[in-house]
Amino acid sequence: AGVASTTLVIVGRNDTMDAIFRRMALDKSDLAAIRNLPGIRQSMDFLKPGDAIRLTRLDDGAIKELSRKVSETQTLKVVREDDGFAARLISNPVQTRIRTAAATIDSSLFQAAETAEISDMIALKLANVFAWDIDFVLDIRSGDRFTAVYEQIYQDGKHLRDGEVLAAEFVNDGKVYRAVRYTAEDGTAGYYTPEGRALRKAFLRAPVDFTRVSSGFNPARLHPILNTIRGHMGTDYAAPTGTPVHAAGDGRISFAGIRGGYGKVIVLAHSSSVSTLYGHMSRFAKSLKVGSHVNQGEVIGFVGMTGLATGPHLHYEYLMNGVHKNPQTVRLPGAEPLRAESLRRFRDAAAPLLGSFDAPSSTEGPAPPPVAASLPRPGDRNAADVRPKPWVN
Repeated sequence: AGVASTTLVIVGRNDTMDAIFRRMALDKSDLAAIRNLPGIRQSMDFLKPGDAIRLTRLDDGAIKELSRKVSETQTLKVVREDDGFAARLISNPVQTRIRTAAATIDSSLFQAAETAEISDMIALKLANVFAWDIDFVLDIRSGDRFTAVYEQIYQDGKHLRDGEVLAAEFVNDGKVYRAVRYTAEDGTAGYYTPEGRALRKAFLRAPVDFTRVSSGFNPARLHPILNTIRGHMGTDYAAPTGTPVHAAGDGRISFAGIRGGYGKVIVLAHSSSVSTLYGHMSRFAKSLKVGSHVNQGEVIGFVGMTGLATGPHLHYEYLMNGVHKNPQTVRLPGAEPLRAESLRRFRDAAAPLLGSFDAPSSTEGPAPPPVAASLPRPGDRNAADVRPKPWVN
């Protein structure tokens, strides 16, 4: 009875089903009837900005059909029948394909990834896999190359998104690094070398993401502002004001405040022998105070140029027993390797993935045995721009 028309509604901020029905002059009694269907209310009412709802209505405002995707693999469909509304969940399964792609770096990690049709997300995950061994600010060289074996998620033949990096190889300045993703029996995930050694270490090489080094570790450096010999006992990372600063390792805040030419500083105590310092920050992360525990990778503050600084950057120091060490070269303690049965399971899972490094690039095939999870950190596209700049503390 009446002419039907279909409208696609995009959910806005603070939108509700009641607000949508009012805005479209739909029959509110239909909404009440749909909500009363068994197991439907939550699927109807849990809305996020950007969600799409397809509504087919009659010219009198009555609902003929309503459908919305409630998850990546399920769609709720409500249809008016002779005796009322009926609802069902339609399954939309996804398929996982495995892609192997390789690239050589000319100017930056991201440009090389783009040339190989690798998404920025996978490039970032690749950098995170090797973040404990390679400083992607300082260490990247033209001619470095990498291979990534990763998941691509499809639905009805359409590419939805990329999944996890299952295995990776990075050749940095001639040195080969390999990693395989593995999930332990307790469900924890991580990346390991082919020999079963964990790539995760107690400290990250760099506490900020893809920027550039503006001043390296130099105990006999001429200070650019004071014009005197004052040792530069850390590494400066030039980055825009507001760039997040990450804790290099687990620890507690032993100092947070103003410290002379360093400006706004946080000092983390990681053990009885190791501490790290983060200087020139514009502000600290909210709720952090002296005594707060922080985890490796947690944002503790933001890049700035407080204190004696000629431009926005982070000054980072690594101290062992009170002695400054070069953050880029100091030997970092690692996690425990896999042993016994876990090592056997890992080797069985790793064998077909490691074989991918000898296969042609940009191939797809059936998924190998499932194996672990990375810890993504946001990044910047200027990963390989390591040209020195004059601003330092």
